[in-house]
Amino acid sequence: KVLIDVPHSDLAEELAQSQTKIQVLQDTLQQVLDRREEERQSRQLLELYLEALKNEDSILSKVAESETVPRKEMDVVDTGTSSTGPSAKTALSDQILAALKEKPAPELCLDSQDLELVLKEDAQALASALRWDKQKAEALQQACDQELSKRLQQVQTLHSLRSTSKGKKTLP
Repeated sequence: KVLIDVPHSDLAEELAQSQTKIQVLQDTLQQVLDRREEERQSRQLLELYLEALKNEDSILSKVAESETVPRKEMDVVDTGTSSTGPSAKTALSDQILAALKEKPAPELCLDSQDLELVLKEDAQALASALRWDKQKAEALQQACDQELSKRLQQVQTLHSLRSTSKGKKTLP
């Protein structure tokens, strides 16, 4: 990286080479660095893909287990509270609200379902529950929307990779 950042003339003088040879050398070095970065990103994507496969397998096994064991369903009772006024209640749990208040980037700490709940919440009710102004609550919802979109894009990329590699018998 240092050799790439040095001006052509200085490096040519130091190595007693022509500036064109030095330019070619610096271009080659830049290509090597670019290739290494692409390889690093490819490894990260592959690791995400393998992790998603592992998670998908564990989720499928949990779903299969839960289908064999009957679940108790709880009825939700309307308590008759109104969601108007400054003490408006939200559909968000206390745990989600605490994460939203305390974390510097709560959209990164919440799972996708919680992000969807935050997005569905009315901005004014969210602001009231967090004791924030409406603009700050809307900015939070925007950040949650962007994070959810990013996660969706990652999942779509992983599905694309999976469908591409489906014909292969073994994973690398």
